[in-house]
Amino acid sequence: MGEREAKPSSRLKSQTRQGPPCSLVEPSLLSLRVASTLQARQAREALAATNNDVQAAYKWLQDDLVASGAKKAAKLGDRVTQQGLVGVSILSNSDGKGKFGRGVRAAMVEVNCETDFVGRNARFDALVADIAHTAAFIAEAEDSSNFLKPVPLELLQDAPLISREGSQSETQGTVGSVIHDSIARFGERIQLRRAVSVVHTPSVSNIRLRVATYSHGSVGMTTQGSIGTLAVLALRSSKLDELFGSPEFTEGLAKLERSLARQIVGFPTTRIRTSTGEKEEGALYDQEFMMYPSSNGETVSRVLQQWSQERGLQDSKDAHAGLEVIEFMKWTVGESEISA
Repeated sequence: MGEREAKPSSRLKSQTRQGPPCSLVEPSLLSLRVASTLQARQAREALAATNNDVQAAYKWLQDDLVASGAKKAAKLGDRVTQQGLVGVSILSNSDGKGKFGRGVRAAMVEVNCETDFVGRNARFDALVADIAHTAAFIAEAEDSSNFLKPVPLELLQDAPLISREGSQSETQGTVGSVIHDSIARFGERIQLRRAVSVVHTPSVSNIRLRVATYSHGSVGMTTQGSIGTLAVLALRSSKLDELFGSPEFTEGLAKLERSLARQIVGFPTTRIRTSTGEKEEGALYDQEFMMYPSSNGETVSRVLQQWSQERGLQDSKDAHAGLEVIEFMKWTVGESEISA
């Protein structure tokens, strides 16, 4: 009988590798890439410049990002930015919770970029959310006939970026510097186009303001999209403290507010009511309230009256008691005519 053909050793098979073992990866390089989410080439350059000190390399990268971002911002200054997001942040909505108590504090911003690819990026999404949060945080109450007031862009650009998930001490720069960082990262022009805020603390117990918001075309966060609105509502009644203590009332109010904001965004709404009293398609109060499930074909004006009666807002002691929409702004990303 012939000799059997020798079988390959299983031990030899187990020793075969497709690449270097994980232990051969430079620990400093791995740590820096995890912390900064940069390519290996950039991480190696930073480590070489700082004698393999990971913390110093991270600082070197941040400084380099700021410098390169400023250069790119200057170079890309003439590019058209018609993509992006409208973002809204509500820090307090007259619910008595948090550091702002019964006050209202909210903001809406528009941040533009060049392409839809960047506009739908999670990092850009987070940037817009943090800028809106910062705008709401730094806004100040002013004596004005309007509750919705523009936030000066220069003031907002110079403000420390306050993360919606953390505090000012955890940020890495101003709003303007972080925008420059994003320009360096994405290679596109990014522009803070406009910002508006509402800040109000009630001075009497029978009147409270509320804000209603809705964003259409959201990518990741429901608080931002291609179209957004920030509306201010006024509630007047001698029973407000009692009513806001009822979960049934506050839940019903939240549903009504969302429906009003969706109505403003979903229809060609340009004003609350007409000055002449004649019906107009763009007047919110004249529109059939299609975004409210229980409207039964009634107009927005009529539904608000009925809702106030059914929920106990109307008061025999106050002929003006009830609920009204008193202001709103509606923005579309990249629109040619802008307000605020």
